[in-house]
Amino acid sequence: MTGPVLVSACLLGRCCRYDGTGKALPELIRLGERRRLVPVCPECLGGLPTPRPPAERQGERVVNQEGDDVTEAYCRGAEQALRIAREQGCTVAVLKERSPSCGAGQIYDGTFRHILTAGDGVTAELLRKNGITVVGESQIHTLL
Repeated sequence: MTGPVLVSACLLGRCCRYDGTGKALPELIRLGERRRLVPVCPECLGGLPTPRPPAERQGERVVNQEGDDVTEAYCRGAEQALRIAREQGCTVAVLKERSPSCGAGQIYDGTFRHILTAGDGVTAELLRKNGITVVGESQIHTLL
């Protein structure tokens, strides 16, 4: 594979996660030596602040721990991430696992009890539906 890679900005160390931190992934440095990385934070692109209350998917909705429905912001951010991926020519994305936005394959079940279930975050789902290959950070080795 060649071409740019869409990447969750928090995996590059940007402090945009719900708790105001980043999760820098050293393997991305190696990937960045071979391919151009395009950072995005769909939650920030959707207008959510940093830090923000934790949120989880509950079916088609995304609800934060305070009970607020934040689905619209998550959908808006997903659309912006897709727009950026298309503009930059990204055909693959490395996204933050378990996130209600970026989670790929497994996300929290919506009960705020740290229980994982099969599923995708809003952005991961939209990117996949539009032909972009999505991998979680634990699968980055498949791109190296």
